[in-house]
Amino acid sequence: MDHEAIITQAWDAPGSTTAKLTPVRVNEVLRERYEVTPPFQYTGTDLWDMEKRKAAAPDVYIPTVVKPGSAEKFPSVHNGQFEDFTRVSQQRRWADPDNYDLIIEHVRLDHESRRAFFVGAERFEAPDGRVFTAGTGQPIFHVEHSVGGSEEDPLNMWRIVFLTEQEQPELAAAFNMYENDPYLRVFIEVHLEKQLGRELVRR
Repeated sequence: MDHEAIITQAWDAPGSTTAKLTPVRVNEVLRERYEVTPPFQYTGTDLWDMEKRKAAAPDVYIPTVVKPGSAEKFPSVHNGQFEDFTRVSQQRRWADPDNYDLIIEHVRLDHESRRAFFVGAERFEAPDGRVFTAGTGQPIFHVEHSVGGSEEDPLNMWRIVFLTEQEQPELAAAFNMYENDPYLRVFIEVHLEKQLGRELVRR
């Protein structure tokens, strides 16, 4: 499976619903919006560590979206710079966050370019024979998370594409709250507190 090509094709397809958030200069937001104890500044390596951990344990790193305890990661396959695996979890619907759906995602971590691809699927048969079927409360979607910028001034980057036949503005509008949030995304706060042992106070 060529995860990047699948996402690019979906992104360019007529009728797809897409959202791409403005890249976040993580250290700038840390300086301006938080008191961090002890002080900390992200490198690109640190931010990629967060992305790897989040991909494997989305319920820990995105508790506002993924139902706690619902995530299951299946064994990784390593091939050069790539690490591929599948995960399943119960996630809030983007435009109907009071309800959850089972989400199946085929994941590729590109450790060289620091890009993480998540290809949504309707069905998955696990190695132990269990069969998972994705919820139908919203269209299947693909996501890309990546680390941009420089090693000293990394950017958190994010985009999503829904496999719709006609663009659905209500889905795209669901991401306005993330675009307008002056703070870091929850998974970075979780990484700082749980993994790096920092105390955060929002300003």
